Amino acid sequence: MQHVPFEGLGYIESWLKENQHPISATRFHESDHQLPHPDDIDALIIMGGPMGVYDEALYPWLKPEKAFISDCITRQKKILGICLGAQLIATCLGADIHTAPHKEIGWFPVQANNNPDKTYWFTDLFKDNPVVFHWHGDQFRIPEGCANLLNTGANTNQAFIYKEKVIAIQFHLEVERVNVLQMLDNCGSDLNSSQYVQGIEQLVDGTRYCVSANQILRRLLSMLLNN
Repeated sequence: MQHVPFEGLGYIESWLKENQHPISATRFHESDHQLPHPDDIDALIIMGGPMGVYDEALYPWLKPEKAFISDCITRQKKILGICLGAQLIATCLGADIHTAPHKEIGWFPVQANNNPDKTYWFTDLFKDNPVVFHWHGDQFRIPEGCANLLNTGANTNQAFIYKEKVIAIQFHLEVERVNVLQMLDNCGSDLNSSQYVQGIEQLVDGTRYCVSANQILRRLLSMLLNN
């Protein structure tokens, strides 16, 4: 599910093709977008976007998208949500989405929380506090029954897993340099002088972290989609 032209799959597309997973897409920015039947998909990947989960008056397709995500969760499909995608999952699980305590735009480290449960494999991916790419002003609450897995200095709620098949992450492991430049071209007005918002030079320089972030995503996708 792609919400805007400039927030596509990034590295995810390379991984899916490498692992011979056929890709279908619903692009909500296209007038003829169509949702598949949940039985016709094996997994669902929900990308980001500058809109908010409650902006149904501006983006009427949000309502059927939420219904589709909820249906996929009920049918126990494997799901990965990124940024807005993660917030949509949280909403479908009954959690509130609200303005984050800090707008977070840039390359910042994430830290794993101590959660002695079945999510150890996930938090192990982040044991070295990797620097990853963030671009968000909203934050999800952790849905009931899910553990708060990751945090940053700006925002505590960065990731959760629901029933081992649904993964929601607030940040962008998928970006490659071109994706960061596209987001700057289209959303550069989001930048300001607040504490956790980096400038253009820092954002571009930080693309050196893309490869290490993509490698974390490689392991995450293997665990979610190849098992």
